Amino acid sequence: MGIATEISISTKDFSGKTINYQVANQMHNLRKWQQRVRVSSPRERRLANVLTVIGGTCQSLALSSNVLETSSMIYRNLDSHMEVKGKSVACIAAAVIYMACKQCDVVRSLEEICSGTGSNKDLKMKTKLAAKYYRTLVMEAGSVTAPVITMDKYISKISNMTNTDVRVERLALEIAEKTDDASVADGKAPNGIAAAYLYIASVLLGQNVLQRDVSSIAGVTEVTIRNRCKEILSCYKLNLTLRPSLAKN
Repeated sequence: MGIATEISISTKDFSGKTINYQVANQMHNLRKWQQRVRVSSPRERRLANVLTVIGGTCQSLALSSNVLETSSMIYRNLDSHMEVKGKSVACIAAAVIYMACKQCDVVRSLEEICSGTGSNKDLKMKTKLAAKYYRTLVMEAGSVTAPVITMDKYISKISNMTNTDVRVERLALEIAEKTDDASVADGKAPNGIAAAYLYIASVLLGQNVLQRDVSSIAGVTEVTIRNRCKEILSCYKLNLTLRPSLAKN
């Protein structure tokens, strides 16, 4: 289901010994015929190309194997009853991954996924085409219920993409839970508030997290993060009590 068994190009066997030229030629012929048999038809070649793009995109975006497997299954079902010939490989792969992210409750925008498929050239056009494919995919596969995106998912996403310490993420989630109020979140971009929670937690724990790094991942400016931090700290008084799970070793 998207996982291929390949014959290695190496000239050594499983024990590390060099194989003779006759066996090497035999392996070369087997490798060549394996590739020919596996993609013997245009449909199989298209399937191999799309699954390769899906795998590379999921790897570049650090998506879980669950999303990768779900994407592969969605495309296989799509290819069996929908005409995908002539469609852009990168855009159809982005649409499939976007649907898989929704099914697996993973927060990723369609623009992020399109940028992960390769070059950012004509990214706006690629995103628009991928959105069109996604709408067609929803009509073919049935309605897909979008997951409810909560603040903790935004915080976890930014924390994972910035490789922030797990103690910082845990404290940011706790602060967000204690300061859950409409006066802070209403009319404001949730990714900016999540970035602010993460930055406040990093400062409280003495971690070196730069506003520049957090803002670039969250898609907001550094000024936005500072403003959201001021709003949170002006509305609430934070008392930090270090527990063994949060304290430094």
